[in-house]
Amino acid sequence: MTDAKIRPKSVDGARAGGAEERRQGKASTGEVAPPPEVAEPDPALTPEEAERVRKKYLLKRFWISARGYWSRRGDGFAWPCTIGLLILIGANVGFQYGINIWNRKIFDAIERHDAGVVYYLTAVFPPLVLGSVALVTTQVYVRMMIQRRWRKWLTTALIARWLANGRYYQLNLIGGDHKNPEARISEDMRIATESPVDFVAGVISAFVSASTFIVVLWTIGGALSLPIGEMTITIPGFLVVTAVLYAVIISTTIAVIGRHFVQVSEVKNQVEAEFRYTLTHVRENGESIALLGGEEEERSDLDKTFGNVLRQWALLAHQYMRTTFVSHGSMLFAPVVPVLLCAPKFLAGNMTLGEVMQAASAFAIVQTAFGWLVDNYPRLADWNACARRVASLMMSLDGLERAEQSDALGRIQHGETKSEAMLSLNDLSVSLDDGTAVVKETQVEIDAGERVLVAGESGSGKSTLVRAISGLWPWGHGSVDFHPGRRLFMLPQRPYIPSGTLRRAVAYPNAADGWPSDEIKAALKKVGLDYLQEKLEEEAPWDQILSGGEKQRLAFARLLLHQPDIIVFDEATSALDEKSQDRMMEMVIEELPKVTIVSVAHRAELEAYHSRKITLERREGGAKLVSDIDLIPRRRKGNMLSRLLDTRPTDSRRSNKAAARKKI
Repeated sequence: MTDAKIRPKSVDGARAGGAEERRQGKASTGEVAPPPEVAEPDPALTPEEAERVRKKYLLKRFWISARGYWSRRGDGFAWPCTIGLLILIGANVGFQYGINIWNRKIFDAIERHDAGVVYYLTAVFPPLVLGSVALVTTQVYVRMMIQRRWRKWLTTALIARWLANGRYYQLNLIGGDHKNPEARISEDMRIATESPVDFVAGVISAFVSASTFIVVLWTIGGALSLPIGEMTITIPGFLVVTAVLYAVIISTTIAVIGRHFVQVSEVKNQVEAEFRYTLTHVRENGESIALLGGEEEERSDLDKTFGNVLRQWALLAHQYMRTTFVSHGSMLFAPVVPVLLCAPKFLAGNMTLGEVMQAASAFAIVQTAFGWLVDNYPRLADWNACARRVASLMMSLDGLERAEQSDALGRIQHGETKSEAMLSLNDLSVSLDDGTAVVKETQVEIDAGERVLVAGESGSGKSTLVRAISGLWPWGHGSVDFHPGRRLFMLPQRPYIPSGTLRRAVAYPNAADGWPSDEIKAALKKVGLDYLQEKLEEEAPWDQILSGGEKQRLAFARLLLHQPDIIVFDEATSALDEKSQDRMMEMVIEELPKVTIVSVAHRAELEAYHSRKITLERREGGAKLVSDIDLIPRRRKGNMLSRLLDTRPTDSRRSNKAAARKKI
């Protein structure tokens, strides 16, 4: 269970922080090219114009990644499936044309009372229908396969980027339009990859159908002569002209009355995501809400959020009503218009009944083709909204990735120690993503087996420093170096409990079968969870079942199984009573006597379990390291710490030593 590389890893975050690990994470993102540069809007633009420019760029950003599916680094089946879909679309239009010809012949035969031809055409019709049905069915299968594989490829790449280098955590620390990433990766990504395939297939099918049956209309209809007084006006291809004018009128009407569809749909998707987030937040914090009796307040917040959803749905319903009024009316008129137009020619004997029916069928197909965009306008609006939400998450990840590659903001480096020190902080400064300093110029070396307590008042940057050590906090300067071949585990205040069996929860982040049952049960017994030994294989919502103290005990059981070289405690015993805390710390020292410990804690009694204490003091411009005290006598090296106070509190040291001897 050891790792030969520098691989700082968190039990509760599986965080890899070595330089090689970072390169591997970068390579696994699916983005070979560097992230695209952000197109900053012109400062002279009004806020409304700047927002339009931003939305336009978001669609461009989505396609920068999405089109990679058809590139050399994409899916090998992408182009064969796409070409196959185009062939199927063309073949299906061919069968439509065959059925259109069949309509003409059958009605001509009926008009002539030719029974033989009618019976023959009746026998021909089933194969035509079966062929068309088979083609359409196969076309649906291939289309959905492209959608499924495209979604898989793009989602896998986005998740890889999201998880790489702790970006999923860093997104919580920076500003930007990337709230609810889980909804963007799941539901928004589904719509963003399904709709374009439907649109492209629909547009191509509509174009081929329109082109084919416009020729049919031109051939059948010919020219229409209209006597006006002493003049006669001839309209060549009058059926085609009518079909085009009809489609333009309907499409223009839909575009005008539905011009707010995209905006309304986008806001609707946003408020739906916020409502889902609020519900999830209530579920995840159910215990605290129940204990405080906050149901009414949560109900009020949920009612407010759901009210926003209903208001947006009402606006969307109005858009649907207006577009449905036009599209449904068009659907009723379309079959009648060509019959009325052809009636004069038919009555004059210049057109057969079969030609009238063929023209009516062709006219309906052309109208369907021209009206495809009208019928799918709501879905187009929905796709716009979802693609932009996915692109917003991509842009936030782009920013983090650019920061990793650039020195403009400053990045904390991770490497290997040059000496025998287990951990060294070299001129380490920690800052926020906007450059504001949190901790400044920290220089520390920690030897193997040392147990170092990081102290300081609240807000002095202790937890931020610990996150920088573990590799979760990227912004700052200087370096954090580990001894080659050593592993770091971090125990946060709120341990992560994965779903599944209790065995998986104890073994995390390794696989559930990484240790035999006896070892896992022994670890549980040592941390005082022996009453859970018989529930190892039981699947249950352990994150909800276990108390805060039990979760922290379980995290200590993980330590016994993984046996890391360096442990970082961040208030890891805050939910335990003093006796339980003493037992956990004594157990760690006894079971892992050579482990190096870095702790952040507020309880003064924890000093007894550490050999050294360093103190951060909050100052303007960033907290600084102000003292370094030995809690247990040891031989210090001259270069262990720089930038310390000239004097050290000897009385405090004596009292801490006495307490340490009493405990250890």
